[in-house]
Amino acid sequence: MGDHGDVTHYEAEAAGCRACPLWAPATQTVFGEGPVPAPVMLVGEQPGDKEDLAGRPFVGPAGHVLDEALAEVGLERSGVYVTNAVKHFKFVLRGKRRIHQTPTAAESAACRPWLTSELGLVQPRLVVLLGATAAKSLLGPGFRLTRCHGEPVPSDAADFVTATIHPSAVLRAGDRRAEAMAGLVADLAASVALLAA
Repeated sequence: MGDHGDVTHYEAEAAGCRACPLWAPATQTVFGEGPVPAPVMLVGEQPGDKEDLAGRPFVGPAGHVLDEALAEVGLERSGVYVTNAVKHFKFVLRGKRRIHQTPTAAESAACRPWLTSELGLVQPRLVVLLGATAAKSLLGPGFRLTRCHGEPVPSDAADFVTATIHPSAVLRAGDRRAEAMAGLVADLAASVALLAA
């Protein structure tokens, strides 16, 4: 990776990434987007079906949940940088549908240099990790989301690093959807409050 200080340089390099096998079936590399630098950076797991096709992070159903949660805590999506720990969509075909598969630790590790580059460019004061895959990618395999959600975790990535559920968990929560959304919003509110402290 070069030392150019702009996102488009890294995006162009990431577009040709072959560090793990996920690039082959995916439509494209999905890099992060948002202001650079930005005070807040949100890191999800990986692009989903809609993101893979559009080439942009969090534009599908989980993205709509995220936008709603951000609005509830007074953050504009346009004011934060959003990305994923893994830059290619991992899926299995069921008929014509592409069904999400959780990336392996090796796949996350292969994408780690891109996330590190984004952290260096964005220079966030707060990083919020959305879901266990993103949290383990940055904080290591021993991190337990259920124990530490919404609380600051020691990390060199930013002044404050927190973790919460992925917005897709809200979509999968069934009749507990309102409860899951409330948890996501509470964790985001606690995270954002760290910036004001």
